Amino acid sequence: MSKLTEAPRPATAGQDGTGWRQVFAFPNPVNEYAARITAGLVVVLAVLTLLTGSGWGLVLIAVGFWLRLLFGPRISPFAILSVKVLTPLLGKSRLVPGPPKRFAQGIGAVISTASAILLAAGFAPAAWILLAVLMVAASLESFAGFCLGCAVFGILQRRGLIPEDVCEACNNISLRRA
Repeated sequence: MSKLTEAPRPATAGQDGTGWRQVFAFPNPVNEYAARITAGLVVVLAVLTLLTGSGWGLVLIAVGFWLRLLFGPRISPFAILSVKVLTPLLGKSRLVPGPPKRFAQGIGAVISTASAILLAAGFAPAAWILLAVLMVAASLESFAGFCLGCAVFGILQRRGLIPEDVCEACNNISLRRA
């Protein structure tokens, strides 16, 4: 078949970029209640991990953050439980911008991964300190509705380190005050 008579093929992931964008999509906006419930589940797992001294708990926490960072709530067990089961039981919805939440997931991924690596390398006290920092941040999100990662995102955006077009909805949030 010549190029002129060849039937067009559907675009596959990566050919035009659209497919890969869908694979790595993160919701925008995000239901704040689902994010808070997910953070609460992280707190529960972190407490259990700290109490048992389980390295596997650190690995599970890190994998969960990486799944949420890279794929949004689609394949993370905690996010699926929050979005599909627990949040609908509340019947509440409060939409907030997605980019700061994704940024917060990135911070959680880095801290939890560093904690797991430190534990594996024999630096248990440093690993548990990082896990405690993560627990504080997740607790603030879950119980007080204060997203520390989102606050850092706002500060970085206000200082021009994160371009305003990354999150135009964030341009008017309270963190943008001078």
